[in-house]
Amino acid sequence: MAPLPDTSKTIKLERYNSYLRKLHSTKLINASSKLLFRATLLIALALILFFTINYPPLSESPDHHVPHRHSFLSTSIFASSDSTGGAAWEKQVRHSSTPRRPNGFSVLVTGAAGFVGSHCSLALKKRGDGVLGLDNFNNYYDPSLKRARQKLLSKHQIFIVEGDLNDGPLLTKLFDVVPFTHVLHLAAQAGVRYAIQNPQSYVRSNIAGFVNLLEVAKSANPQPSIAWASSSSVYGLNTENPFSERDRTDQPASLYAATKKAGEEIAHTYNHIYGLALTGLRFFTVYGPWGRPDMAYFFFTKDILHGKTIDIYKTQDDKEVARDFTYIDDVVKGCLGALDTAEKSTGSGGKKKGPAQLRVYNLGNTSPVPVGNLVSILEGLLSTKAKKHVIRMPRNGDVPYTHANVTLAYKDFGYKPTTDLAAGLRKFVKWYVSYYGIESRAKKESQHAHVSDS
Repeated sequence: MAPLPDTSKTIKLERYNSYLRKLHSTKLINASSKLLFRATLLIALALILFFTINYPPLSESPDHHVPHRHSFLSTSIFASSDSTGGAAWEKQVRHSSTPRRPNGFSVLVTGAAGFVGSHCSLALKKRGDGVLGLDNFNNYYDPSLKRARQKLLSKHQIFIVEGDLNDGPLLTKLFDVVPFTHVLHLAAQAGVRYAIQNPQSYVRSNIAGFVNLLEVAKSANPQPSIAWASSSSVYGLNTENPFSERDRTDQPASLYAATKKAGEEIAHTYNHIYGLALTGLRFFTVYGPWGRPDMAYFFFTKDILHGKTIDIYKTQDDKEVARDFTYIDDVVKGCLGALDTAEKSTGSGGKKKGPAQLRVYNLGNTSPVPVGNLVSILEGLLSTKAKKHVIRMPRNGDVPYTHANVTLAYKDFGYKPTTDLAAGLRKFVKWYVSYYGIESRAKKESQHAHVSDS
């Protein structure tokens, strides 16, 4: 019988090779784990860098208009370096909101760094009322213009708290520090066309923000009287002319209009349940110095001076588009008239004690002007011919005309607009060329040309 072959060496060799394979596999797994960890870390850092670049803080001031990434109600930042509730911060808040005339108001103005808000704040302060502003300086349009308005208000001892309407603790703190007699609520996401790009910003600002303000106001002691900015846009597809407060407003033509109409219904609810005295003000195309760059009169002026073509709309049936342009000083008088005639709210501790005042008024100029006439006036004031491109109005929420009936506002607080479009635009253009340094640049260019010729 043949002897069995010796397999011990083969078995040992196989065991050794198996050991090497396991060792190699372990090293490979360890290396892969380290590589995966490093890759994950790099991806995380890249994401942080991406969001830092693309979502800058609200305090940045871009040099041109960009669609805003933050609503009026994003993060809370305060104009004071002191923390909220700090002694220095509270001192500024109290000093700004303390009236200087007998029986003067103490008014919280939301949107105080905005166009209408800044003008109303100055008018209230100049007559001796206490004014505290609230604004978050978003970049729907160039925030540097809002900062310039803030600087102007600061010169008149008006302090603007930088924060959000939806910041409940902040609003509660303000009402704890100051027993406001009135609120002039002008903060909102403005503009009809921008709603197509960013609809959520209108809901957050114009509805959620308004509700949050009313929630805090209803629990305040004393409850303030509130006047707030509605809009002529609520008339939507209304065909009655001129627009009266009695006309239907259940056919909004834009999301902006729908949010303002929702605000009027919300105001009715808080008046009915909690006894808040509320006055809605339907503004008609407000214009003037320190205005909004997204408004036609403003960017028409800019484009005419820069030799750019401007789009002038006509209706689908080839009629001229017309607006009831209302000068800022007239609107301010209307806002102050509404505050002066506002009755006290009737609630206490969040409970209604009796019927409370609820009003809505048109604040317009009562004389619609075709947009083509607006352009002609600007051409004369700027001594420059506009490059016009007449096109049909796109279906973006704009309406063909607006025309205010202000009989009710005249009857209740003597509202009577006195500034026609030519006079108002003259004041606007004077401010515009001064603010943007156009006259000084023109003089320098003229002097430079004179030196070159000599």
